[in-house]
Amino acid sequence: MAPPFVFPQTLTSLEEDNDSDYTRLTVQNPFPISSLRPPELEEFVKGVSFDLSDKELFCVEEQEVFDRVYSLVKGFASLSPGCKFNLVESLRSNLSVLLPNVDSLSRSGGFLSRDDGHDENDVRGGEQLVADRVASHRNAFKIYTFFLVHIVLIEESSSSSLNNAAKVVASSRKKQPVNSWNWEPQRGRIMNLISNSLEINLSLLFGSSDPDENYLSFIMKNAFLMFENALLLKDSDAKDALCRIIGTCATKYHYIAQSCASILHLIHKYDFVVTHLADAVAGAEKKYADGSMAISLIREIGRTNPKDYVKDTVGAENIGRFLVELADRLPKLLSTNIGLLVPHFGGESYKIRNALVGVLGKLIAKAFNDVEGEVSSKSTRLRTKQAMLEILLERCRDVSAYTRSRVLQVWAELCEEHSLSIGLWNEVAAVASGRLEDKSAIVRKSALNLLIMMLQHNPFGPQLRAASFEATLEQYKKKLNELTPNCPSENPDGLQSDIDVSCGDSGVENEESEGDSKDQDSMADSCLPHVADGTPQVDNSVPDFGNLEQTRTLVASLEAGLRFSQCISDTMPTLVQLMASSSSSDVENTILLLMRCRQFQIDGSEACLRKMLPLVFSQDKSIYEAVENAFVTIYIRKNPVETAKNLLNLAIDSNIGDLAALEFILGALVSKGDITASMLSALWDFFCFNISGTTAEQSRGALSVLCMAAKSSPTVLSSHLQDIVDIGFGRWAKVEPLLARTACLALQRLSEEDKKKLLSTNGNRVFGILEGLVSGFSLPENIWYAAADRAIAALYTIHPTPETIAAHLVKKSLKSVFDSSEGSEVQPDMDSDRYNVLTNVQVAKLSRYLFVVSHVAMNQLVYIESCVRKIQKAKAKREKMIAEDRKLDENTASDAQKDDNINSELGLAASEDAMLDGLAESAEKEIVSGGGTEKNLIGNCAPFLSKLCRNFGLMQKYPELQASGMLALCRLMIIDAEFCESNLQLLFTVVENAPSETVRSNCTIALGDLAVRFPNLLEPWTENMYARLRDQSVSVRKNAVLVLSHLILNDMMKVKGYINEMAMRLEDEDERISNLARLFFHELSKKGNNPIYNLLPDILGKLSCQNLKGESFCNIMQFLIGSIKKDKQMEALVEKLCNRFTGVSDIRQWEYISYCLSQLAFTEKSMRKLMESFKAYEHVLSEDTVMENFRNIINKGKKFAKPELKSTIEEFEEKIVKFHNEKKELVLTEKNAQAHQQKVHNLGTFMVTKKEAEGSGESEITEDEEEADNSVDNTGILHSKANTIKSRTHSDASGEVTELELDEDEVQWPLVHRRGASKSRMKSTTRSLKVEPDTSTRRNTRSKRR
Repeated sequence: MAPPFVFPQTLTSLEEDNDSDYTRLTVQNPFPISSLRPPELEEFVKGVSFDLSDKELFCVEEQEVFDRVYSLVKGFASLSPGCKFNLVESLRSNLSVLLPNVDSLSRSGGFLSRDDGHDENDVRGGEQLVADRVASHRNAFKIYTFFLVHIVLIEESSSSSLNNAAKVVASSRKKQPVNSWNWEPQRGRIMNLISNSLEINLSLLFGSSDPDENYLSFIMKNAFLMFENALLLKDSDAKDALCRIIGTCATKYHYIAQSCASILHLIHKYDFVVTHLADAVAGAEKKYADGSMAISLIREIGRTNPKDYVKDTVGAENIGRFLVELADRLPKLLSTNIGLLVPHFGGESYKIRNALVGVLGKLIAKAFNDVEGEVSSKSTRLRTKQAMLEILLERCRDVSAYTRSRVLQVWAELCEEHSLSIGLWNEVAAVASGRLEDKSAIVRKSALNLLIMMLQHNPFGPQLRAASFEATLEQYKKKLNELTPNCPSENPDGLQSDIDVSCGDSGVENEESEGDSKDQDSMADSCLPHVADGTPQVDNSVPDFGNLEQTRTLVASLEAGLRFSQCISDTMPTLVQLMASSSSSDVENTILLLMRCRQFQIDGSEACLRKMLPLVFSQDKSIYEAVENAFVTIYIRKNPVETAKNLLNLAIDSNIGDLAALEFILGALVSKGDITASMLSALWDFFCFNISGTTAEQSRGALSVLCMAAKSSPTVLSSHLQDIVDIGFGRWAKVEPLLARTACLALQRLSEEDKKKLLSTNGNRVFGILEGLVSGFSLPENIWYAAADRAIAALYTIHPTPETIAAHLVKKSLKSVFDSSEGSEVQPDMDSDRYNVLTNVQVAKLSRYLFVVSHVAMNQLVYIESCVRKIQKAKAKREKMIAEDRKLDENTASDAQKDDNINSELGLAASEDAMLDGLAESAEKEIVSGGGTEKNLIGNCAPFLSKLCRNFGLMQKYPELQASGMLALCRLMIIDAEFCESNLQLLFTVVENAPSETVRSNCTIALGDLAVRFPNLLEPWTENMYARLRDQSVSVRKNAVLVLSHLILNDMMKVKGYINEMAMRLEDEDERISNLARLFFHELSKKGNNPIYNLLPDILGKLSCQNLKGESFCNIMQFLIGSIKKDKQMEALVEKLCNRFTGVSDIRQWEYISYCLSQLAFTEKSMRKLMESFKAYEHVLSEDTVMENFRNIINKGKKFAKPELKSTIEEFEEKIVKFHNEKKELVLTEKNAQAHQQKVHNLGTFMVTKKEAEGSGESEITEDEEEADNSVDNTGILHSKANTIKSRTHSDASGEVTELELDEDEVQWPLVHRRGASKSRMKSTTRSLKVEPDTSTRRNTRSKRR
């Protein structure tokens, strides 16, 4: 009989004990297979395989066979694929045959017994035979297992990287024959065989219920070793077998402690094992109905010190994932042991808290779904579930943003799985709404997604109009009141109790609530057949839903739905703010939420969605795409008529900014083909009144949309040129005055071919119509300016010689002004009222004339520039063609090159450009100044306009005239530099002193244009331009912010030393101005190396000297410092701010500088700079506010500091605290000393004065007066001295108290008058005290003597 086989530590350990006395099976004569040639090695393998297959299963324990198999396994990596396959198949097949034989051992033990007549020796011999057979089975079982496991380990370790192994596998499948080596299937078969070997009755082999420790240790050790191989785990067969091995050993054979330790080690070390180990633990619990391994793991995780997870972040994340996976697979088991993990909510590791939140979500969704069981167990489960829900609500206020975000994600998952009851619905919605204002972007994103999910899965119905709920609720409340008197014994608070029950039991009540919500959904639609103009038309018939309790439940559901609708509606202002967020995720998710709100008809969602249109100008591509997708989803329909109606209504209701955004997005959609020809045709039908019920306003809206589309595709307008003229300027223009303006815009958008076509057919008619719009009085005053603007622009666009018709327009407008004055003779006896009427008519016409003149001048300037561009374009095209022709003719290439070189040397090309620029400049100058001494129409108007605007008395009398006059003046100044320079003083005078905010706003905008056109002229007036930011008018300040933002951000104005004025607008009382200023600084921080970094010290210094509230200063500086992100800039700012303390003596500025320091994001380097600069700010540490700011800096530094730096920071903290206390005591002592010195000086002066007064007035004082004076003097001195002593006892506490009490004594003592006995007492007391009266005593004494 062979000696027993004992698992060695390693494979080669079998050779180390080959000289033993055969107490265990070892290798005696290993074969050097490396020395064999391939044919010999193949024959050797075949021999071993033949022996294993031909002999008994136990032959492997024979020494010779054992040694040969060992030698092959040891050199397995060097074997050929065929040899590997033969060896593995032999070992695997023998083990697979051996396993069923183990069960037969139980039957073979009973073939001999005394009852059958066999003697005792025979029985003993039979028992020994059975024992030997069992030992042979055991030895063979161990040996086969040992060699197969090592084959797997050797093959896995010798395999190359993951990619190479995958390529080898892929190629081997195609090219190798059937019996060739393919490792993956073999590995799976081996691992499955080993896992199956653990399933048999091993107690027959090992003689006890559990196998020996040596065997289990070997199996588990190598199983966990294989778990570290990520490539092996991708093989599902091998992975499943490993999971079964671990589960069986730990659960069936009670190898729990060692297994749990290994599992936790793997989880901490490798992230790819988490899911597979959770499968192993869950599989063991399911197979053996024993969760001891899972409970042990939970207990070990719960026992871990929470501080350990702070250091091991990777381990904490993996442990958290494992817990979530375990909760997903074993929810009931984990729900009964969750108490072991709850204490970790108080730990510092947010990753563990995140995981526990996820665990609670899984448990709430899955652990309480069964409705079976006793009442007591159900009650316990409900209490457990309620406690979990409360923890989730509490975690919404977690200190970590990651945890707050994770909680909101868990709530969204619960909503999606319908695990949230109606009673808790509004509470969660309120939490999500509050988190929309969280400071962290990831929390806001999760809150937005939660609200989207709540809307999508809400139990209240497909329409959440508040009016619908209110109307339906009112009906059922009436019905409930009718039913209530019939049941007086019912609980009057039953409604609330229903809600409480639903809150408590989301698992049981959820189905009922869903059923009720479905009924309510149908009611909300059936009971409200029509809702128009916000007023619900309610049908009086109310469906009967049964008894009192059912009606109460329904009313509770309706009230919950109404509260939910109102909660979402209340978030609309916050959502509008989020659309202006700098975070793209905020904007994208807000748009998605608003779209969902619109789908469910939440109040206010439509208006909020309109405000997303300006976001199409965002430079962030994701935001633009989100807006475009939302626009297409909301407004573009399959039905062309619906699409056309949506678009024209949007154009009608939009403001100027929204119209610009709408034009931009429509141009993009037309280019992409999303706006189809059928939709454009529907818009033409609306414009031409081909659709019944179309109004003039809708016609104008349709034409406006078509003009927007024509900007990117001019051919859109080609098919309806005649309709544009007939309808746009026809009778409908009188009904809708803005229709004519839109028609003028359409004429501007025509293509060159359409313009020629229009001129050839209706040219004179169109010119006459446009001229009539400008010179006529058919349009209202408020519409005329906009229409005339577009009409003049259209004339310059389509007319072949626009300057001629423009001159005619100016003359006609001028004639209308003066003809009216000549025709209206003012009689001397005419009453004043009639005179005022005539004057008003002339003022209106004069205003129109000034508008026409200035607008013609502007368009003439634009026309000249467009002509220059055409010439330059034609020249470039001609030069390009010449260059191409020269390339074709290779023979003349050298001659052409010579000509080009000569031209470049002579400067002929440059002279042509200079000539063109000179012509353009002279043409522009002639617009206002005229040529030479002559003046043209506009040139004659310019001096008159300048004098008119200088007549401030007339301007104040007629504000409308001042508005037109100043607008015209600004336009002429933009055209001509000389005219601009001569009128700049006038312009700034008006912009500062004009009573009309409209005039000041227009002039502010004009200053921006002038700064672009003539930057050198405006440069000395920079301070005056910044002064507009302090204007009292909101409109002026807003325009000033916009103008300066445009100039600075586009590098047309340098950031001068007045940027503090813009910084003050961050705290403007108007929210829009404040937001614009924030946007300006946000964009400024993106330029170059962040100019705010260089501007910050200057802004700090100037804001400190202004009369600004402390809170406003802090908000401004906090925002500006927050825009600085680079660590180097932060470190430099620390040094700059510290040095700023040295040149400042004002306590208020000390506080401001220290506050700015506390707002910086400190790094290790910046903390060291702060400590090194101690000498610069040591003198300011006596102030409590300054000290508090430094404490904030220190607390901030402790959070990120390493142990070494942390100790340094603590020493620094002790240093500044000690210095603060010493400095404070020193300052207090100085104050007391100064007070005492002042008091001594005053008393000395008094004594000298008193002696002089006594000497000069001695002859005039009678005896009675002297006695009275002594009485008063002594009384006052005693009173003052006594209080002085009293004050000195408190002088150590506060010098201020001493001064205060002295002042009180000085005021009070002269009122005391004593006679008689008091006099003698005072005299005796006075002798023992030194008299120290002050100056006030002296003055009172002298007055008394008089």
